[in-house]
Amino acid sequence: MCDTVVAVSNSTKDGSMIFGKNSNRTPNEVHNLEYIAGNKHGANAKVKCTYITIPQVKETYDVLLLKPFWMFGCEMGSNEFGVTIGNEAVWSKEPIRDTGLLGMDLMRLALERSKTAKEALETITELLEKYGQGGQCTYGFKGRDYHNSFIIADVSEAWVLETADRFWIAEKVKGIRTISNTLSIGSDYDLIHPELIDHAIKKGYCKSKDDFHFANNFIPKFRIYHAIKESPPRTQYFAKGFDRQQCTTALLLRNKGKITPEDVMEVLRNHNIKPEEEATWSPSKASAKSPCHHATGMTVPDQSTGSLVSHLKKDIQVHWVTGSSGPCTSSFKPVFLPKVGFSDKPILGDEKYNDKALWWQHEKLHRLVLLDYQKRIGTYREDRDKFEKKYFKKVNDIFKDVSGKPKSADITKMKKITTDAFKESQKLTNEWIDKIIDLPIEAKTNILYRRFWSKLNNADGLKLGE
Repeated sequence: MCDTVVAVSNSTKDGSMIFGKNSNRTPNEVHNLEYIAGNKHGANAKVKCTYITIPQVKETYDVLLLKPFWMFGCEMGSNEFGVTIGNEAVWSKEPIRDTGLLGMDLMRLALERSKTAKEALETITELLEKYGQGGQCTYGFKGRDYHNSFIIADVSEAWVLETADRFWIAEKVKGIRTISNTLSIGSDYDLIHPELIDHAIKKGYCKSKDDFHFANNFIPKFRIYHAIKESPPRTQYFAKGFDRQQCTTALLLRNKGKITPEDVMEVLRNHNIKPEEEATWSPSKASAKSPCHHATGMTVPDQSTGSLVSHLKKDIQVHWVTGSSGPCTSSFKPVFLPKVGFSDKPILGDEKYNDKALWWQHEKLHRLVLLDYQKRIGTYREDRDKFEKKYFKKVNDIFKDVSGKPKSADITKMKKITTDAFKESQKLTNEWIDKIIDLPIEAKTNILYRRFWSKLNNADGLKLGE
């Protein structure tokens, strides 16, 4: 269960494109940060995706991927041309195939092959129609499969693309747009699969072209994960996608015309609670309505395993990444594109605890915080905020000093900023772990919540010394 947002140039403070996403997946589904250089490929080259192998293209581009460790594709990412994409799980009346390209595979392939957002949209729809979408989507959680929606952005425009099996529909973003785990495009759209409306009429989803409304027609009435409150009303149980979409949209509208990357970070950290509840709120009380997602057990099985805020300007794009779960407990670090990336690539993780891996190092802190949220996050929140302000200043100085395409010396400065940010963040994380690990627990969570997390910790070998 995820949330993706975008604000185009007429809605941001500096006239840039700003994109954001939380990836919500199962708590032990490690979310790695990878920078993969582009390459030339032979005429008969193939690319092995998560479940199927397809022909490779002649050239692939540099990509920054935020991805579950076990799959080919990514949950969100960007490329050297500023094309940036995030996806959402959605369900429709159309059947879900046993195999095919995952929505995450479609994203990575589009990033590796496209120079603009429109080209990425076309790449996804061509691959979708040719190979279909399907296959198990979640690590260690059988039966979790879905169709996909996407926000696709570049430095000048953004699109919402929604799918139902091989069918698709797209809407060009005019200001602020957010998506979540529900279909959201209605009768107002810009591009459409040529057979979509005829298919809807044939299947009895609508009576005529005038009656066509993609979301209302294709959302199944009784699918347990769906969430929509249009006419006719749909019952929502677990996904709460409509609630989260309402929340993220309202938060962005408050600052329309002056939105900054910091504002989008605050959206991704929001728990969708009343202000008076913030001082006593605990992740053990979290609901699926929260953009900053916290797993509590059976009813809310996912957490935000990675977060991205992309600031897309013409000559320099900076991607603020957590590389870790729980954006409310994490710090955002800057990674520059194009042609910058990392001097020192983060160490990747898998399903077993490894304190050297970027994701797992923070996950120990995150799970210690969950034991007594308000007290423990209170010990380092101010330091975290100071860290982010420090690097926002460094990034803004780069924007002021560099005019046009970055030169070699500028790239060296940007790489140093990224290297310094990750090293300092990892140092601070260890300090914060040492600070809270022996603190007495004052606000003890309920026993079912503690058992849920204890089982997860035992499965991945993470010892908290409880």
